[in-house]
Amino acid sequence: MGALSIRNVRKSYAGNEILKGINLEVEQGEFLILVGPSGCGKSTLLAMIAGLDDITSGEVHIAGRKVNDLSPKDRDIAMVFQSYALYPSMTVRKNISFGLEIRKVPQAEREEAVARVAKILQIEHLLDRRPSQLSGGQRQRVAMGRAIARNPALFLFDEPLSNLDAKLRVEMRTEIKLLHQRLGTTIVYVTHDQIEAMTLGDKIAVMKTGEVQQFGTPQEIYRDPANLFVAGFMGSPAMNFIPARVVELGSGLGLAMENHGEQFVFPAIRGEALRLGQDVIVGIRPEQITEVVDSHGAAEYAVQQSLRIDLAEPTGPDTLLLAIINGAKVTCRVCPDFAVRSGEKMRLLFDLSKVVYFDPATEQRIR
Repeated sequence: MGALSIRNVRKSYAGNEILKGINLEVEQGEFLILVGPSGCGKSTLLAMIAGLDDITSGEVHIAGRKVNDLSPKDRDIAMVFQSYALYPSMTVRKNISFGLEIRKVPQAEREEAVARVAKILQIEHLLDRRPSQLSGGQRQRVAMGRAIARNPALFLFDEPLSNLDAKLRVEMRTEIKLLHQRLGTTIVYVTHDQIEAMTLGDKIAVMKTGEVQQFGTPQEIYRDPANLFVAGFMGSPAMNFIPARVVELGSGLGLAMENHGEQFVFPAIRGEALRLGQDVIVGIRPEQITEVVDSHGAAEYAVQQSLRIDLAEPTGPDTLLLAIINGAKVTCRVCPDFAVRSGEKMRLLFDLSKVVYFDPATEQRIR
């Protein structure tokens, strides 16, 4: 059994089922991300792991021990909130050591713990300041230091970076990743930000309306999404969804396409489960639609097609081009040196090796 086991956990409020049978297994030292839109149940699940909310049915095990009926203080967890939850009248040193003091940890051990976490988080120079004298990033470090000092079996992070500005979020994301690598701790981290999910997690549970839509590594979820929701939620810019009909193409199958009156057919690569005449949604990532360069010329499953560009959006390292295929807005990611202006045509290379197909009715993958 791993560090955290969630078995068929359900939660209902006034007859409304908020969590609908969650099953997750987290191994020792893994970084699990719970990600999804607001209201999907991720924070409710975290609160139930922490013991801050009751479980309607199912079981939660931490380090091999069933904790359903244990109070938060007896679950061997530490939690970091988005609001920091620091004591304003206490110094940083006192904030970090206060939880240990409550647990009657000897003073020498408390001082040693404070020194250890202050060095890990590089906040030694802040120990005698109060929270009001700290920046948002420094406060978040102190909140993490208070959790680390406990040396718990499980760390729980509830959207800890949501109150920070964009630049500081990126910096703190790196700090949390490095902290996990140094400590080798088990972390459950709630966020609605798919960039945080992709960069931080060893495993990701994508949630929607109280259910886990997919559970796997970041690359598994990005490259092999289970349904339209996961495919559209994970990735920035999001995956392109092109409605198409399966047609004949030589001795095989193709996908009928149209761009501003020009019709063409793409081969249905990896389309063994498709059938002639079927309506499908073709999923292709923006980075799989690029400029044509010589090195791509012989690439397997590479198809070239000229499209009229409706919008160009320079981002610095890339330029995002918007084209309309079968009535759907399609984002292409190209090198700025090759980008054309809005209204012009550009020959683009489609890498169909990672294309995925969805059923328009069920929104599930066609496999």
